[in-house]
Amino acid sequence: MTDSEPGRPVGATASSSTQEFPDATAPDYSPRPVAVRGPESLGGLLLILAGIAAAISLPLHWLADEASGWSLVREGFDDLGGIVGNGMWQPLAVVLGGGVLLLLGIALWLPMRSHRFLGLLALLVTGAVVAGVLVPLVQDGWDLGVFGPGFWCAIAVAVLGLLGSLKALLSRRRYAS
Repeated sequence: MTDSEPGRPVGATASSSTQEFPDATAPDYSPRPVAVRGPESLGGLLLILAGIAAAISLPLHWLADEASGWSLVREGFDDLGGIVGNGMWQPLAVVLGGGVLLLLGIALWLPMRSHRFLGLLALLVTGAVVAGVLVPLVQDGWDLGVFGPGFWCAIAVAVLGLLGSLKALLSRRRYAS
């Protein structure tokens, strides 16, 4: 080899090669911490429990006059055109929202870097569920004697959905140590 060959140092030492070729010993990894892909266990569990509470509310009586969740949901689906005027959107919001929360809770158990988007979706769905619970409560003057155990399960759907979605939305990324 001669000194005239471009790109090849002749008689180079370790110190001269690192000065001429600074990328020769650069590491292949980033010095920044890496986000760990993992499940959002608590948020997912709370959302799954919200979905289960919505399913449990179906055979139970929502009102003291013996109206079950099945009959209220069936009435809501039968009259979809006048659903807002007759107030049947509230049981549909709770039951269908509980089903969506169940699916989002299962998705929170999948490993991801961040579950914030799913938490935001769950919070939006929970907003509809909370509205479906609060509107009848306000209309009846917060008299809980009018409602049956099915409505108590609907309240549980709203509370569990709110807690689970906030947990998923507000959780930070976990980094490898």
